[in-house]
Amino acid sequence: MSIRNYAPRRRRRGVSPFANGIQVGTMVAALFLQITYPLLSGEALRVVTIATVYFGAAAMFVHARLAYGWKYVRRYIFITLPFAFLIELIGENTGWPFGTYSYDPSLGPQLLGIPIVVPFAWAMMAHPLLIVARRMSKTWTFLYGGFALMAWDLFLDPQMVGDGRWKWEVTGSHVPFQPNIPLSNMFGWLLAGIALIAILNFSLPKEQRKYGSSLIAVDIFLAWSWFGGIISNLFFFDRPGVALFGGFFYTLALAPYFFARWLGRP
Repeated sequence: MSIRNYAPRRRRRGVSPFANGIQVGTMVAALFLQITYPLLSGEALRVVTIATVYFGAAAMFVHARLAYGWKYVRRYIFITLPFAFLIELIGENTGWPFGTYSYDPSLGPQLLGIPIVVPFAWAMMAHPLLIVARRMSKTWTFLYGGFALMAWDLFLDPQMVGDGRWKWEVTGSHVPFQPNIPLSNMFGWLLAGIALIAILNFSLPKEQRKYGSSLIAVDIFLAWSWFGGIISNLFFFDRPGVALFGGFFYTLALAPYFFARWLGRP
């Protein structure tokens, strides 16, 4: 009869309380700033506008790290930020693919005429919408994600134009209910979104970490971007057409995802 010493297998650690606290903290800050946005004006509104983007991007960076690992988040940052900067630089200097526009200095420090905060707005939404697109389609991920980014921008652009953060030259057709924004901006966002999501989908790992963060943070962030976009335009900004038009397209993008999440589809 032999006696074997039993050494229990070490369990892999999940998300630490400290890391989880950072995730919750950045998410709460980002949502709080968005909630206060319609209630502010002047310098306070300008500061909150910029802070909202940085905290939103930080929340998504933290989630990307905890859910998918360092390899994912490093590639995500080094692809999305340069891509967004370059497409904005091309857009502002050539008028393609979005149309002719210019940024106001109120958005803070600029590099070659592009506010530094702008690429972080792309990064804030590209990660959660990539997750949506990957869940809904394996073959047409880039189309789904590009459409979702375009739909989100239908809330962003009228809000920023209304606050004077940038302005357009509209010489032809405009976005429905948005006379100050050319229709070309919709197609520009669709084209740029398709390209970005295609690159990210090809380059980034697809599997979540076994003991990583769940998708709850992404679900909350996206649900608020949809709900807040509709409610703010209906009751605070007096833009019911924007709420209707933007809400229609953004609902088309997000409703199937939330329905799949509710069903528990893998």
